Amino acid sequence: MSKPDLSIIVVSYNTKDITKNCLESILKSLKNSSWNYEIIIVDNHSTDGSVEVLRKYSSNYSNTRLPSLGSGLSGQVRIVENKENLGFGKANNQGVKIARSDYILFLNSDTLILEDAIEILYNFYRQKENSINFLGGKLLNENMTEQPSCGPFYTLPVIFTALFLRGDYIGITRYSPNKVKEVDWISGACILTKKQYLKSIEGFDENIFMYMDEIDLLFRAKKHDYKVFFYPEAEFIHFGSASSSGRTYPIIQVFNGLMYFYNKHYPKQDQILLKFMLKLKALIGLAIGQIFNNKYLKETYAKAYQMVKLV
Repeated sequence: MSKPDLSIIVVSYNTKDITKNCLESILKSLKNSSWNYEIIIVDNHSTDGSVEVLRKYSSNYSNTRLPSLGSGLSGQVRIVENKENLGFGKANNQGVKIARSDYILFLNSDTLILEDAIEILYNFYRQKENSINFLGGKLLNENMTEQPSCGPFYTLPVIFTALFLRGDYIGITRYSPNKVKEVDWISGACILTKKQYLKSIEGFDENIFMYMDEIDLLFRAKKHDYKVFFYPEAEFIHFGSASSSGRTYPIIQVFNGLMYFYNKHYPKQDQILLKFMLKLKALIGLAIGQIFNNKYLKETYAKAYQMVKLV
């Protein structure tokens, strides 16, 4: 089989039905495409039957023409079956290593492709690839409202705004433009780029298990003068946190990711200020939980405070 025009990488972990729906939406989206592609699903040792379901797709489609997807189109579904949960970044790096195309599209398993969004995103990237290095599409919630999915890097003022002024909710620290826009970062749920750029910045940081991984990746990309753009014409539904256990886990991981990010990229005085803000946020959340006897807030921010305190 000739080299694919695009390699699509999806990381799966205990999201059997969600990953299956994602895979089927990719196949449906590309049914009228005129170019070849491969789908690489990296499963992080799921225990919910995901692998057994995905093997059927691999068995059906691997190394064969896909007649249902239109004449002249060749597709391949490849599965990497890990023996343990390696995390989001490391699993994506695995996919990149075996990808045969020069063009890489990272998609979360909890995304659904609307119409021909992949082709729209890919074609725009190919047209602009001399001026764009990383490209993200518009993410939508399940109810089709916009999901803020790009923004500025997490400087201390940005973090303060996000933590204490609800910056994400008022469109300051995270937003969803309705025009093509250069941004600092795009959501890791949908990133299109070239393999050569990933190699030059050494891919995802495998010390980040989940959350903040795309921020770190694109922060390093910026240091290489790579351009990151948001493209609103390609739309994807993103359910969000499908592989996470409850609402507490994402918050803990964001706190942990921010501290790791600052320890890696910022001077000591900034690290101290970040820890102060995170502790303050945790104490406020804990206090509100105590006042309203909210078990979720009490448990979440007690864990968050202890984690920040220990680092």
